[in-house]
Amino acid sequence: MIKNFTRNLLFTALILLPAAVTNAQDFSFSQFYEQPLLRNPALAGIFTGDLRVSMAYRDQWGSVTVPFRTTSLSIEHKIPVGSGNDVLTIGSQMSLDGAGDLRLKRTMIQPAINFHKSLSDDKDTYLSFAFMGGPVNSQFDATQLKMGDQYQGGSLSGTTAQPIRSTGYSYWDLTAGVSFSSTLGDKTNFYVGAALAHVTKPVIKSVTGSSTNDVLAPRLSLNVGINAPSGDNGHFIAFADYFKQGEHKQLLGGIMYGMNLQQYDYGSQPDILYIGSFMRWDDALIPTVKMEFEHFSVGVSYDINISKLKVVSNWRGGLELTATYRDFLKIRNSTLDKVRCVKF
Repeated sequence: MIKNFTRNLLFTALILLPAAVTNAQDFSFSQFYEQPLLRNPALAGIFTGDLRVSMAYRDQWGSVTVPFRTTSLSIEHKIPVGSGNDVLTIGSQMSLDGAGDLRLKRTMIQPAINFHKSLSDDKDTYLSFAFMGGPVNSQFDATQLKMGDQYQGGSLSGTTAQPIRSTGYSYWDLTAGVSFSSTLGDKTNFYVGAALAHVTKPVIKSVTGSSTNDVLAPRLSLNVGINAPSGDNGHFIAFADYFKQGEHKQLLGGIMYGMNLQQYDYGSQPDILYIGSFMRWDDALIPTVKMEFEHFSVGVSYDINISKLKVVSNWRGGLELTATYRDFLKIRNSTLDKVRCVKF
């Protein structure tokens, strides 16, 4: 009984943090590299092709409580601009985050624009500047609240004295970012980037009717990615992100090795199987498998919880699935016609 009581209070507090608001942290994916706009809008368009559509689904904490489920969809379209090698990427990031017992749902729809300025006529070197912004809406089921003053004699009874004036909140958000991408040799591509989310410091109204509202703290992110060949049929890809939001910090990174399974005609992309692992520092180990076809890729990962919560979770974290489509469009204004283009 005591264990269940403590667990319920813990997860109620975790769920209420974004709703009752105390500088809540943003959600993130373990396969974070598959949702570039969530990392940094200046990473939009850093791929080979004109169009990329990426989906991600995450199911977490099912071993402890009602699962936290997050679904995300991003769309990026690259357009050559001017007479040189400059490129413009327009896109959109859409996310739906559902959390636990309170059925807390956070919906985000944010258009993005990223301008890639070519810095060289000899190789694919770009400096990119981007903005992304739009509405964010959050709602929760107040009837599912379980507050401390409802527990009497070790059991749940009565109603809480805590006033709940609202079952959600909305705000407008803005993120700005910059990135530098280039090549080393003929086939090694890399990028580095930095972004600041919640630039306008959105005000979130208290759901308890308090006269004191909260301000969503800006989030600084630093991003690194590299794609390098290994022998005739191998590939290494590595990614790392560092986030800082208020007092919260997070470091996430890892590496995967890919092997060509089947090579098609010259100029087409081979089928590649990637196997590797990532780590969210002090939180989870993340074994990952990814299969990449000519235009499609699918990935699966699982979080092995290593934080203090492992006592309750029994080391089990969350399953994550991703799917991506990318290709050149058969149109006149395609980046395929450019001598140089942003790619990865």
